Amino acid sequence: MEYITESNRISLIVEGEEVAEVTFPETSRGVFTITHTYVDDRMRGRGIASELVRRAVEEIERRGGRVEATCSYALLWLARNRGCEITSPLSCPIP
Repeated sequence: MEYITESNRISLIVEGEEVAEVTFPETSRGVFTITHTYVDDRMRGRGIASELVRRAVEEIERRGGRVEATCSYALLWLARNRGCEITSPLSCPIP
């Protein structure tokens, strides 16, 4: 398993095949919106979506950005792990 971080996307490669991804485009200056989380049916139930969103949030923090989300999974993850209120789009400032 290998996680690949690109400019606004993180994917998971297993045995040469992409099986999961999270996307977080910069939607305005310094604001990154997690718009999509996907895990192939064969890989679900292993915590991969959580790991992808965690990595995306860490990458956004590393860039000094603010996290927003329109992806339903990311909204729930941010509420559970960052104490953010679920609204759409959700804004969770990174100090």
